[in-house]
Amino acid sequence: MSWDVVVLRLSTDAGIDGYASALATRSGVITETYLHDVIAPVVLGRNVHDREQIWHELWTLDRHLTFFPVYLPGPIDVALWDIAAKAANLPLYQYIGAVRDGLPAYASGLFHEDDEDCIKEALFYKDLGVPGYKVHSPSPWRRDIELHKNLREAVGEDFLLFCDPVGDYTLDQAIRVGRGLEEHGYEWFEEPFRDFELAKYTELCSALDIAVAATETTRGCHWGVAQSIAQRAADIVRADVSWKAGVTGTLKICNLAESFGMNCEIHTTTMAFMDIANLHVSCSVKNCDYFELFVPQEPFQFPLKGKLPIDARGWAMVPKAPGLGVDLDWDAIDQLCVSHRTSSKG
Repeated sequence: MSWDVVVLRLSTDAGIDGYASALATRSGVITETYLHDVIAPVVLGRNVHDREQIWHELWTLDRHLTFFPVYLPGPIDVALWDIAAKAANLPLYQYIGAVRDGLPAYASGLFHEDDEDCIKEALFYKDLGVPGYKVHSPSPWRRDIELHKNLREAVGEDFLLFCDPVGDYTLDQAIRVGRGLEEHGYEWFEEPFRDFELAKYTELCSALDIAVAATETTRGCHWGVAQSIAQRAADIVRADVSWKAGVTGTLKICNLAESFGMNCEIHTTTMAFMDIANLHVSCSVKNCDYFELFVPQEPFQFPLKGKLPIDARGWAMVPKAPGLGVDLDWDAIDQLCVSHRTSSKG
């Protein structure tokens, strides 16, 4: 992978460690500097149970003194929750408050220049027992309509399909594509525009019966997502622990969506370790139906030790050990490490 991965460890005076990772797009040194020079003075020496206060202090700091990369506050919050759940000797989803212990997964593919490669990938994961597949289709919209039709014919009627063109349609094109998705029984239509194009989303939601999913890249955590909900610019909202300020921020969005009778479908962090945190949150709320499994898994495995816990039914099953309940691959981390800094305060 060409991106930098930052591995974070927070340690307590009781000897409990909390972990998280951050996917820093070729900016590991910048992220490391933010962590040690800006964030560490706020976090170190604090009580881990003051997570909400720490979360708000970092939010205020981001606005008034500096602008954090969007992926940075989330890992701090995840590591704090990991510590708190370990101290309680509970898996994180039970520490939050469990609803269930697993969710059906859907394989979320990368971009393919050849439509046949996309169809082959969907069939591969269907054969493995995964119950669904999401196509990313940044093609000309007419070609996308044909791909969606061919994909449905290939996998059959009993297989879940989702569509995410990653934000580059006009409103008219999106309506036409969406009607084709309705015809072929897709579950949702995700991010046909950039998240800030609220007026277009409002018109699209009104024009289509298929659920429109948005807010994956919306800034402002639950405050930002609230604007889409208020303007009826989404039927399903999206969040994750990396881009939406951690477990705390993602729970706020899930609870906000629930109050409006909407699902918050949690999307991949593109890091298997942080997707474990996503899974814990998903199993602690009622209004999330699926787990996004980014495929192929191997490029996004680091720094998790072992693979994501997908069972023979294609369900993601939450780990039962305390905290996040999984291990980091320290051999791989040590082998690939290019910088190692520690803070001694607290």
